Amino acid sequence: MAKVAFLGLGVMGYPMAAHLKNKGGHEVTVYNRTAARAEKWVAEHGGKSAATPAEAARDQDFVFSCVGNDDDLRAVTLGKEGAFQSMKKGSVFIDNTTASAEIARELAAQAEKDGFGFLDAPVSGGQAGAENGVLTVMVGGEQSTFERAKPVIDAFARMIGLMGSAGSGQLTKMINQICIAGLVQGLAEGIHFGKKAGLDIEKVIEVISKGAAGSWQMENRHKTMNVAKYDYGFAVDWMRKDLGICLSEADRNGARLPVTALVDQFYKDVQEMGGRRWDTSSLLARLER
Repeated sequence: MAKVAFLGLGVMGYPMAAHLKNKGGHEVTVYNRTAARAEKWVAEHGGKSAATPAEAARDQDFVFSCVGNDDDLRAVTLGKEGAFQSMKKGSVFIDNTTASAEIARELAAQAEKDGFGFLDAPVSGGQAGAENGVLTVMVGGEQSTFERAKPVIDAFARMIGLMGSAGSGQLTKMINQICIAGLVQGLAEGIHFGKKAGLDIEKVIEVISKGAAGSWQMENRHKTMNVAKYDYGFAVDWMRKDLGICLSEADRNGARLPVTALVDQFYKDVQEMGGRRWDTSSLLARLER
């Protein structure tokens, strides 16, 4: 058992923190910008809440964060009452936010100066993966720090991989989102085409999902897409944030992402249709409007 803090109890962080407490058996302190949500978590799972990130992080062995973006991450780490103000020597900060590679490197450098470890460890698997404790975790950081933290991360993960030095976890998550964007657009177009052709979509998917066209998106989203239900996963607003990070990084490293840039604009269309909180499979709604 370790002493653990978790900063950020959104749709991902809330169940991830619960797995650390209930499955991992760790002593967990939580912090959330809206204190009532932290109090609700404590009422459900035990542990305790803290008024600030610094208070939550004090004397902890491991501190996790899962917040919205780079600015939120800076606030909970480097802010006046941020966790980095109170992290003890030899502890480890594990960031599960999907953020830029730059901020990961910035925080890793600051952590090294202050005498504690840092891992950028964005996750994939969506809300369902978080709730079921089967997330994929892509990690950047030092090998020794990773080995210390992995048994704790295991509480909410199905797959954990060290991808390289600081920032490598975030870069891997960018690749994950790039691949998903193209897959979902292809699936949306396929279902749209099949409907226009008068085919039974369920029969079509039953056949083609067992061949080269098969994917997680096809297996898990085609049914809800076919009946125009788009409240089963990762929101369009979040996907646009992530694709923006991918495109910014591509501008820096010279990668060409024509499909990603196009699908990002398609998601902009979905936002303008009122689908900001629809899940990413709602690209089909754009084709069927």
